[in-house]
Amino acid sequence: MESTDAKKSDSHEKHCSNSTDTEIKLDNEKNITTIDSNDKLTTNEESQNNKGTMNKTINEQSTDKHSESIEFKIIYNKKKIDITFSLDRTIAELKDHLESIISVPKEMQKVMIKGLAKDQDTLRSLGLANGAKVMIVGSKLNDVLALTIPSKQDIQDDAAATASSKEPYSQQKIHRKILDKGIPEDAMPGILNSKDPLPDFPLSGMLNKLGGKVRLTFKLEQDQLWIGTKDRTDKIPMNSIKGVHSEPIHDHTEYHIMAIQLGPTDASRYWIYWVPAQYIAAIKDAILGKWGYF
Repeated sequence: MESTDAKKSDSHEKHCSNSTDTEIKLDNEKNITTIDSNDKLTTNEESQNNKGTMNKTINEQSTDKHSESIEFKIIYNKKKIDITFSLDRTIAELKDHLESIISVPKEMQKVMIKGLAKDQDTLRSLGLANGAKVMIVGSKLNDVLALTIPSKQDIQDDAAATASSKEPYSQQKIHRKILDKGIPEDAMPGILNSKDPLPDFPLSGMLNKLGGKVRLTFKLEQDQLWIGTKDRTDKIPMNSIKGVHSEPIHDHTEYHIMAIQLGPTDASRYWIYWVPAQYIAAIKDAILGKWGYF
């Protein structure tokens, strides 16, 4: 009996020992699981923190890139103006910035950077560098209006032209008084059925509505048309010209009558006589672009 009790006691001790081991193992496993779980949590937090740091860095880099500026000079009307502007901003934004500085409406500005810059171009895409010089072409609104205010005689001539508007230009009374004087001796030769590019020299030998000599100089790099007479030269921004109208002279079709419209009404037309026919298309192209033919 004692032996049996002893075995039972041993068996009970082993069972207790096994049970304790199992509990310890479970506890250890729980601790391991808790530790593993904490490790994973720590890892996730670190991941989130790293991601946040990365996003912040990217945003800072993006902001730094957009705010990268250069210093350059604007040349307008023989004046030099120092400008600091972001490389990644557009020409349209530059025009908007300059409007209050040079008093030229942004719609009338031409920005010359290696040629005529487009509104959607950025300074970076155009390769602008520190210390560069940028030419701005354009007229102040008051200057343009001063050119286009019609005189009393202009209004009277306009009324007469309107009354006979169904007649060809060259048969209207207001034009015949110039045309009846004949082709000027120094007129450039006119050529029918030909479309020649503009020559490298001014177009000359033509007359204005007062019968005075007139010449046209196309300053394409400045986007200007120079209308020269004996007494003066008017430098007109091409983007301020509203239209170019022309018709062949009916008894000398190798020449045209041409009107350059400087303002919104017909009274603001600057009439030119004996323009060689072969240059008409090139003149319209230079002033208006091919899309703007009248």
